[in-house]
Amino acid sequence: MPLISLRDVHFGFGGPSLLKGIDFQIDAGERVCLLGRNGAGKSTLLRLIKGELQPNAGEITFHRNLRVAMLTQTVPHDIKGKVFDVVAGGLGEAGKLLIKYHNTCHETSDQGLLSKLHDDIDRADAWEKLNHIETALTRTDVDSEMQFGELSTGLKRRVLMARSLAQVPDILILDEPTNHLDIDSIDWLEDFLLRSSIALLFVTHDRRFLRRISTRIVEVDHGKLFNWDCDYDDYLKRKDQLISTEQKHQEHFDKKLAEEESWVRQGVKARRKRNQGRLKALLDMRLTRSQRQKQNAGVKIEINAAQRSGNIVFKAKDVNFAYDTKEGQPVISNFTTTILRGDRVGIIGGNGQGKTTLLRLLIGELSANQGDIVHGTNVRYAYFDQLHSQLDPDKTLLENIGQGSDTVTVNGRPKHVFAYLSDFLFDTSQIKQLVSTLSGGERNRLQIAKVFTQPSNVLVLDEPTNDLDIETLELLEDMLIEYNGTVLLVSHDRSFLNNIVTSTLVLEPEGRVGEYVGGYDDWLRQRSDTNAESEQRKPAKKPRPAKKKPLKLTYKQKRELEELPEAIEQLEKQIASLHEEMAKPSFYKQDAEQITQTSVKLQSLDRELAQAYARWEELAAIE
Repeated sequence: MPLISLRDVHFGFGGPSLLKGIDFQIDAGERVCLLGRNGAGKSTLLRLIKGELQPNAGEITFHRNLRVAMLTQTVPHDIKGKVFDVVAGGLGEAGKLLIKYHNTCHETSDQGLLSKLHDDIDRADAWEKLNHIETALTRTDVDSEMQFGELSTGLKRRVLMARSLAQVPDILILDEPTNHLDIDSIDWLEDFLLRSSIALLFVTHDRRFLRRISTRIVEVDHGKLFNWDCDYDDYLKRKDQLISTEQKHQEHFDKKLAEEESWVRQGVKARRKRNQGRLKALLDMRLTRSQRQKQNAGVKIEINAAQRSGNIVFKAKDVNFAYDTKEGQPVISNFTTTILRGDRVGIIGGNGQGKTTLLRLLIGELSANQGDIVHGTNVRYAYFDQLHSQLDPDKTLLENIGQGSDTVTVNGRPKHVFAYLSDFLFDTSQIKQLVSTLSGGERNRLQIAKVFTQPSNVLVLDEPTNDLDIETLELLEDMLIEYNGTVLLVSHDRSFLNNIVTSTLVLEPEGRVGEYVGGYDDWLRQRSDTNAESEQRKPAKKPRPAKKKPLKLTYKQKRELEELPEAIEQLEKQIASLHEEMAKPSFYKQDAEQITQTSVKLQSLDRELAQAYARWEELAAIE
């Protein structure tokens, strides 16, 4: 039986329906990716399934006692407290009680107070939820005592993942889970999700993530859902075949339409004999053709090129930079490089490690504390800022792009702002809206449109791919490959880096910047053994302090503690065997019932193992 079913669901925000009579279902163990253009309705569909929105018509059916958790695109700004508090905060009243117990254990040795809290948790039957919290923290590898507000964006999203897992969901919904994560965090997330047996429904623009994670693809297009029961590479092949078939049908349709248009323009004698049914059919054909032309409209990216630069674009020698020169590690240390005209340079590093700082040093927005950075002759750069600071949210799209004029000049040709923005898929109705009303993907597209109005021979792009749909992303990619100028690119999108850059600058420990030939995969192959050894020499993480317990082990608990290691070992063997079975390509070719049974069994074993580990830690702490 499906976990969730949607039948003939319609939804809109007061205007035309965004989703039109869609049918959808997801079974246990599936990992389904939603694809579609920005604004097609992907996030809306996720919110309908989560229960945050109600359909205008149709039916959504949930399996009995179904638990659904959702990880949103952005990190909420109002979350405060320790990591444990954040994770437990998703469990309602029981979570509040566990937060009080956890914090009291770390702040006092008052056995009377601890015993009272212990009794409160017994009455609320909340010990199992404490096990879920501890298991989620262990699986996501985050320290329960860290302050949430002090963490990087990547670690914050990891904590929010733990919060979702602590709810022990049957389905986990992920909306652009790789946004704002560094590459190490994305690798961790992929490995984690592949080990999990939870059903996944996710939206992503990260093609490498999509390839590794998805077992099925569902496409949202013009209010309808199209199911592709295959992985991403097979989807691309089948989609190409479908497009080819549609083109043949359209050619036949256009030929028939031309014949009918010729008939309707015949002379007076022919007009007396006109068939009214045939005239109506012609009007219907014209409408179909106009709708098809509107649907086939795509982004058209054109860069406003300046006169080419000299051969040397940037030359850096022994550059050092720190925000606080009196104390602390430099962000950039002893950096030397030469960037030539036509180079496409990718910049890789963890969140907060200095990627944007390095960009700003190279283009002169920051001054080095030591060393020199020299610009070549006739260098004109256009800068895409990931924070969208070049856009004024309180002005309209027209005001942001036109700068007081109705036209922009692109490669020497004037173009009306309305026409220019329509090339980036903005409707006429949107052009006088405030930028603050746009979605994240629409803001990204608008910023790209604005950056590309600036005459340039160097493109400086800081995370340009966030929130873009895959179609726009691939078009941007093709344009950058054909671009004759120089490109400096910060990105966590590994496929994007592989397809575009000719070399990479990698932010390494202690402010070092390594330089490597090729893209992301080339960097992985070239990493020196020294870096690998230094990773191995890192001190092990300090274990989280065991919670103080007010009780002593009973005889029964001692026996339970002695037997737990063997039970855990048996559970791990069973889980490993099922993972091996599910990793085979033939597994998802079985009938749906068999797949569901295996997935449910794996999910049950995962829960048992998590409970066993948590119980072992609990009993060991008491002892």
